[in-house]
Amino acid sequence: MRSTRMLTALLTTGALLAGAVPASAAAPQDRPEVRAAMAELLAAGALGVQLRVHDRRGDWTASAGATKLGGRAPVPANGRFRTGSVTKVFVATVLLQLVGEGKVKLDQPVRDYLSEFTVDGRITVRMLLQHTSGLFDYSGEHRPDGSIESLIPLAGERFVDSRFRSYQPAELVRLALAKPANFEPGADWSYSNTNYLLAGLLIEKVTGTSYASQLRRRVILPLGLWDTSLPGAQENIPGPHARGYYAYRDAASVRTVDVTLLNPSWAGAAGEMITTTRDVDTFLAALLGGELLSPPLLAEMRKTRPMADNAGYGLGLIQRDGGPGCGTMLGHTGGIHGYLTFAFASPDGSTRMVLSASLRTANLRSGDIADPATNEAAAAVQAAVFCTS
Repeated sequence: MRSTRMLTALLTTGALLAGAVPASAAAPQDRPEVRAAMAELLAAGALGVQLRVHDRRGDWTASAGATKLGGRAPVPANGRFRTGSVTKVFVATVLLQLVGEGKVKLDQPVRDYLSEFTVDGRITVRMLLQHTSGLFDYSGEHRPDGSIESLIPLAGERFVDSRFRSYQPAELVRLALAKPANFEPGADWSYSNTNYLLAGLLIEKVTGTSYASQLRRRVILPLGLWDTSLPGAQENIPGPHARGYYAYRDAASVRTVDVTLLNPSWAGAAGEMITTTRDVDTFLAALLGGELLSPPLLAEMRKTRPMADNAGYGLGLIQRDGGPGCGTMLGHTGGIHGYLTFAFASPDGSTRMVLSASLRTANLRSGDIADPATNEAAAAVQAAVFCTS
């Protein structure tokens, strides 16, 4: 679920993508540059890919690869998948709606709402949404040697053996709060899933209902996102979907495990969502089109703090400058065992892309869900969409 970095990638030329299927015979263009980038993503470590694009040429979907290892069935072009940290954009939207209703203040200390936790009194709601709180990331902090220090088993054989365990968000928050902060509140930027577990708990405290019920009432039902769900401890992915895999070193060999079934309660409000490319596309269009937030609140969401790779982080929203010919892109990446997601749009929502890759590899050194080559190849698909539209 750790947010994948937006990496600059050069497109490569190659054979047209075998198995890519347009949404209909009326697809406006074949988009060979996008298909070639999807083929490179398969070569880099994805087992299957599904992509949805909306731009001046119209709507276009394609899929490539196989639904499962050793199988021949094609990936469904609108299959469901675990979206990881793209969940954060939805959660930030709900919290900003509560700000608009006067139930939450962005610059109020979190401790004023969640007094049951020992949160530093200088940490504000804005800092949670923007990852400037300094709080330790319970799901993993990168060490200087490239390994990851996680407070729960999320890598290697330990993850595989415990992937059906249930967690409570308060339990995970307390584990993180027991660790020293990475920096003084507001002094720097560091991605931490702990922030969004607290955001989900804050939503629950001020509304009296679960964050999931608030998200359903405020976003999923109004927009008709019928294939989007917050599974809690539910282990399966309902409906058509590609299977996801996780690889790790076992002594001298590499073991690959089907992790399609897992308990995502460890991710919670930071990354548990199951959805489709169609639903995320609908959400991005509505968010950037002003249907979910007032103009002042959407502007707050887009106020960024520098992160990396010509990118900034707003309130649950990554803003990336793609350079000449590509423009500004808003959205989020997401990763959870077996799945990688890229969801971005132009500031006015006129160009949008949602990509889901089902994985067959992982970062064998750190145990993270995707290796750098897979991330880079996914970023190249994004470039093919935004830099040629």
